Amino acid sequence: MSTERTEIEKLGEFGLIDHLTQNFETQNSSTVLAIGDDAAVIDHFGKQSVITTDLLVEGVHFDLMYTPLKHLGYKSVIVNLSDIYAMNAQPTQIVIGLAFSNRFSLEALEEFYLGVQIACERYNVDLIGGDTSTSQKGLIISVTAIGEVAPDKFIKRSTAESGDLICVSGDLGGAFLGLTLMEREKNIFIENPQIQPNLENEDYIVGRLLKPDARKDIIEYLDEHKIVPTAMMDISDGLSSDVLHLCKQSELGCRIYEDKIPINEASRAAAFKFGLDPTVCALNGGEDYELLFTMKQADYDKITLQEEISVIGYMCDKEEGAKLITKGKNLFDITAQGWNAFAK
Repeated sequence: MSTERTEIEKLGEFGLIDHLTQNFETQNSSTVLAIGDDAAVIDHFGKQSVITTDLLVEGVHFDLMYTPLKHLGYKSVIVNLSDIYAMNAQPTQIVIGLAFSNRFSLEALEEFYLGVQIACERYNVDLIGGDTSTSQKGLIISVTAIGEVAPDKFIKRSTAESGDLICVSGDLGGAFLGLTLMEREKNIFIENPQIQPNLENEDYIVGRLLKPDARKDIIEYLDEHKIVPTAMMDISDGLSSDVLHLCKQSELGCRIYEDKIPINEASRAAAFKFGLDPTVCALNGGEDYELLFTMKQADYDKITLQEEISVIGYMCDKEEGAKLITKGKNLFDITAQGWNAFAK
């Protein structure tokens, strides 16, 4: 492993950007002009543009004690692409803004941009610009993603109807359990640096935290089978918080069945090991970046063979409230206990 360290000031801002982006190649015909001028130029040829942005702050959204910079670069892109897919659109371009302190070397930033490049290549997205600045402390990442969608084919949160089925992709709670594990190992290491982290047999939950994936495959499946979600969003704050967003925006209530919430067996085992309820982890954990969507009951037969989509409940009238139906058939109010960026 190289221990070489190049100070950023040797390159200057433009030299740094040139260096970090030299291996990125344009992949989309909609990218007319990428990095190198005062601004990029894109042309979506009659399609509508979808734009989203996310801010990731060291110490708030990530901890570099256990987050490799390559994984952080990859995840920084993924969290934005997930929002684009949640609009039923295809991501095409991203721009990245970085502010970093002098504790970061050129080699460290190269690792970060390698993760960005891997994500861009995997999802066929172009890096078309951004900015860099100094930071008094820590690393601050701002990513904006741009996508395209056929005119008025985007899916909103506010268009679900009573009786629609509620579906999720993949499984839930793994990222939160990965975070729980990494925080535990971090605290043990701080108390005794001689003790090495114990991550044996925990690959799944660690991967869910450090290297999530955006569900491009689900959007493609829905399109291929002519399923048009009536409402959709991605699960970043936790199922409980996000299903309440759908209810509020659509002015509806819902019923979620506890025994229908998809939980991976590795996540379930980890939850029991930590003395946690797997359902609570799935409801409140966040950072799963799965898709939460509603669809007409008439489309149910089209998803029965798709193992990556689970029907977990249905939308109902607003007056009936948002309820969880437990395995024991009891009803509990769904409360927003997921991620809150401004919680103290």
